[in-house]
Amino acid sequence: MDIKTILNEIKSELPQTTQLVAVSKFHPAEAIKEAYYAGQRIFGESKVQELENKHTVLPKDIEWHFIGHLQTNKVKYIAPYISMIHAVDSYKLLDEINKQAAKSNRIIPCLLEIHIAQEETKYGFTPDECTEMLNEGKWKDLKNISISGIMGMATNTDDEAMIEKEFIKLETYFKELKSTIFKEYESFKELSMGMSEDYHLAIRHGSTFVRIGSKIFGIRNY
Repeated sequence: MDIKTILNEIKSELPQTTQLVAVSKFHPAEAIKEAYYAGQRIFGESKVQELENKHTVLPKDIEWHFIGHLQTNKVKYIAPYISMIHAVDSYKLLDEINKQAAKSNRIIPCLLEIHIAQEETKYGFTPDECTEMLNEGKWKDLKNISISGIMGMATNTDDEAMIEKEFIKLETYFKELKSTIFKEYESFKELSMGMSEDYHLAIRHGSTFVRIGSKIFGIRNY
């Protein structure tokens, strides 16, 4: 099946409340172009250098979402054009994004990454750490970022019950934040969870962004 057919198939399964982030990392600009001409506009990248190269050669109305672990010293390269940063895992990173966004006179939407998986290798705040950081309140002084929601990655397993449990945990925490700390913030509305293998489960639990790569572009060439 070609990229256009697969995209149409995926989009037909998504409720109106869920947007598709086509994860294009490690795939060539030609493949992204094919998806772009099939109507896809949001693409996810996780390496700054690779994103920089693609941003230079691809259409300027693409919404680039940074979905990987972002180092503070790399923020300045993408701040002028990034549409959303999905995996903010420290206050320090939030502060740096704010600083670099101010230089471009922009407000960058950010998602706080919550660690829900069993693997130790995943980044992110625990819910308790995140609540503590938010309750400290320093983020309220950052005028060039917008905390737009949270994101998380489930454990890489075939155990659907385990994945669903983790998504429920994330959904519950999202609703808790929305009704307390972010009660007055309309911009806090995104729940980014679900990938090629588990996005159907994620949708069931309120995901507003699913990050799908291999299902669209094939297995990545590292």
